[in-house]
Amino acid sequence: MATDNPLAFDILTCKGGASIAYRHRPGKPQTGNATRPGVIFCGGFNSNMDGTKAGRLDRFCEKEGLAYTRFDYQGHGHSSGRFEDGTIGLWFEDALAVLDKVTDGPQLIVGSSMGAWMAMLLTRARVERISGLVLLAPAPDFGQKLMWPSLPQAARDAIEQDGLWQRPSEFEDEDYPITRALIEESANHHLLDGDPLPFDGPVRILQGDRDEVVPVAHALKTAAAFRSGDVVTSIIKGADHRLSTEANLKLLENTILDLVKQV
Repeated sequence: MATDNPLAFDILTCKGGASIAYRHRPGKPQTGNATRPGVIFCGGFNSNMDGTKAGRLDRFCEKEGLAYTRFDYQGHGHSSGRFEDGTIGLWFEDALAVLDKVTDGPQLIVGSSMGAWMAMLLTRARVERISGLVLLAPAPDFGQKLMWPSLPQAARDAIEQDGLWQRPSEFEDEDYPITRALIEESANHHLLDGDPLPFDGPVRILQGDRDEVVPVAHALKTAAAFRSGDVVTSIIKGADHRLSTEANLKLLENTILDLVKQV
């Protein structure tokens, strides 16, 4: 059940007893036969639903009368589990459970970094539920195609020999673990090398040209991974990986509104 307390959250119990924390705000009723999609936010690797973009979208969707759902993957934020036990497959199961059990009707998925990978996996699994995608600094296949090649040799050695390396965070004060299981299991969910994703709806990609995590070339490969002919990639001059300046956030809001109006 949704709550107006911004500090409160609800719990979705998944298989194995995992507790997925989420917040869901219903949309305002529409007149006539109009059906506007809800918005789901899929956060990035080692982020949570209390972040800048997730909170900004909550206020934006409330103002626009759009249903809005945000959540924490296992090992993130308020959800159960340890971060080091997480894999792409496990976190995708969390996102799928939220889509299936918390939301109703068509959904516009906003995915940030790893969350864009989750959004794409959700689209492949539930294409009939997805009205459109907004992908921010998209990082599908990042474990083996972005993360592993960028690691120093000492980190690779630690992961191969010990199964874990504590990575200094680019955005937080504390280090966080990178595991061999995360890197190896991620190959089971690669999307950029196979057939185009069978989705024909609108896709909007927002990518900073100064992104220190996801190169522009990777965003362009992401755009090419869709069958849809309605894919627009916007390269934002001077923007970094966070895409959290006021100008970046306004662009995100306007992009969502444009897609909502297409329904």
